[in-house]
Amino acid sequence: MNSLNRSLDLRRPEGFMFDLDGTLILSNRELGQYQVLSGAVELLTTLKDRGIPFVVLTNGSAYPPAEQAPRLRTLGLPIADEDLLTPSSVAADMMPRRGVKRAMVLGTPGVGQTLRDVGIETLAPGDEGAEQADAVYVGWHPDCSMADIQAACAAILNGAEFYVASDVAFFATSAGKAFGYSCAIAGAIRHVTGAPVILTGKPSLHALRLVSRRLGVAMRRIAVVGDDPYVEILMARRGGAIGLGVTSGVTGQAEWKAQVPSRRPHGILTTVGDILTSGLLP
Repeated sequence: MNSLNRSLDLRRPEGFMFDLDGTLILSNRELGQYQVLSGAVELLTTLKDRGIPFVVLTNGSAYPPAEQAPRLRTLGLPIADEDLLTPSSVAADMMPRRGVKRAMVLGTPGVGQTLRDVGIETLAPGDEGAEQADAVYVGWHPDCSMADIQAACAAILNGAEFYVASDVAFFATSAGKAFGYSCAIAGAIRHVTGAPVILTGKPSLHALRLVSRRLGVAMRRIAVVGDDPYVEILMARRGGAIGLGVTSGVTGQAEWKAQVPSRRPHGILTTVGDILTSGLLP
């Protein structure tokens, strides 16, 4: 690890939050096949053995944790269902507290499952009453139509809150950068309605606060590990956490070093496995 900030040693983390794509695994563009990255299994197994808490927070919203975590375990990654978080996990935490009972969901069936699990009624754009929903939630929706966007705009103009799973244009896959659908869909809806966006995925501090509660660790004592300066590291800097950047995803060593302070990691890792020899573990 190339340390960019010598104070890192003074803030040894008490818990870890890991990105998924580009950090622990690479999936194919269709998000159905996974390749585990070097050092990931060994690191997570060591953390489990030592009782060091960690969660995995992905910006992917296509699959609920109860469906995706078992797939990751088949790769040898010791990730319990409850240790995998998605933007829908954050939305399901926020919406009931904000009085949302019915949400129009633009996404594949898995996008809304976590909302339904906490008792929120989910509606598709064409469903009866969808345009009177309390909220619109945009997630992974590769088959989005103009009719879907029109219905979402109508609901928001009727007073629905506007939630978005991810505002990231690209993410890492085994075939290179893949397009983030929710970013484009949200851009169209935002342009039409002018509505403020409630971002539930990274780099939202809503997400980091949920991570902190799940870990039982203060935000400044969490190491946020990821491959994107605009996502994981920006979130870490905003929340006062420790940001660690990996070169196994969308960002290389030179790009990490060229980042402005708000997106510059405290340390650079070739892979997550470098954490095992970094001196960061208790």
